[in-house]
Amino acid sequence: MRVHLQLDGSPDEVSRHAREIETLGADGLFTFEGPHDVFFPLVAAAGTVDLDLMTNVAIAGPRSPLHLAHAAWDLQVYSRGRFRLGLGSQIKVHIERRYSARWDRPAARMAETVAAVKAIFAAWEGEQSLNFRGEFFTHTLMPPNFDPGPNPYGPPPVLVGALGPFMTRAAAEVADGVLVMPFHSKRHFATRTIPNIEAGLRRSGRDGTDFSIVAQAMVAIGSDEEQLARAVDGVGRLVAF
Repeated sequence: MRVHLQLDGSPDEVSRHAREIETLGADGLFTFEGPHDVFFPLVAAAGTVDLDLMTNVAIAGPRSPLHLAHAAWDLQVYSRGRFRLGLGSQIKVHIERRYSARWDRPAARMAETVAAVKAIFAAWEGEQSLNFRGEFFTHTLMPPNFDPGPNPYGPPPVLVGALGPFMTRAAAEVADGVLVMPFHSKRHFATRTIPNIEAGLRRSGRDGTDFSIVAQAMVAIGSDEEQLARAVDGVGRLVAF
């Protein structure tokens, strides 16, 4: 089992926190799109520690697939092939009122976002010309001066955060893995998540050999009762949210 821990803190604390995570013996770290940007801290971490890096998650809806592809391509280079792009949908109230973006059929939009990002990667790798035409996105122009060319470490994997059946099936159908939302039960994981992952894999004709399932957990720990109480309160705030 591999363990990744969340990288957080203000911009001037990111490098120190990344080193602390590495010292703890974790295999990787991830960022959450909260009070700070989800991509920039990983740029600092890529040059500070030798750990796997992942966005968990970057909110896909308000961003163009091209924006996501460029950020992921660069982070794959900065980290020397240790980056994974984790995408999520958030919920309607945040997309409309916090991001001032459109909420529309999130599972279908997410599936098309992943397909578009992969089409852009394929164009940069020289595998095909860019000619992506979907319901939500169209990418048909990639002049040489905007094309970074093949990534020396290969295109980064794209994972999708999911909880409900539609998003879980969509993730398994088009992405390289699913990020299981931490707000779930053992029963939900066994009776809902796994069957929908299997259904999505069947849709794509894959057997799941190269598909990643990243189970997330909210954990409260402390070296004394006071620290533990603060940690429990922190988890409580996440549950309340």
